[in-house]
Amino acid sequence: MVEKLSHEEFITQAIVKLRTGSYRGIHSVYSGFNEAFKKYYSEDPVAATTKLAADGKILIVPAKGGVMLYLPGESPTKPNRGEEALKKMGLV
Repeated sequence: MVEKLSHEEFITQAIVKLRTGSYRGIHSVYSGFNEAFKKYYSEDPVAATTKLAADGKILIVPAKGGVMLYLPGESPTKPNRGEEALKKMGLV
C-alpha cells in the first residue's frame, strides 16, 4: 500500500500544480482542490488548511465562493486603501 501524503505535502503540491496562468494561488473550490482533498483523505479540507495557515505554512485569503490558497510570500499584496487615499490627498 502506498503511504498517503501529509496534509502539508498535499496542499503544497496542490497549490503548485493547480495554478493556472500567472496566478500564484488556487481557489479552493474552482480549482477542484476541496473535492480532491475530500476524495483523497475522506476529510473536510477546512480544518487542515486552517491549521496550516495558523502554523504559517500557507496563506488563506477570502475570495468570492471560497478562499484562495497561497504559499508563504506568494500572495498578492494590496496597498492599504487609507494610505493610498492620504497619498493622493498629499497628506503623506
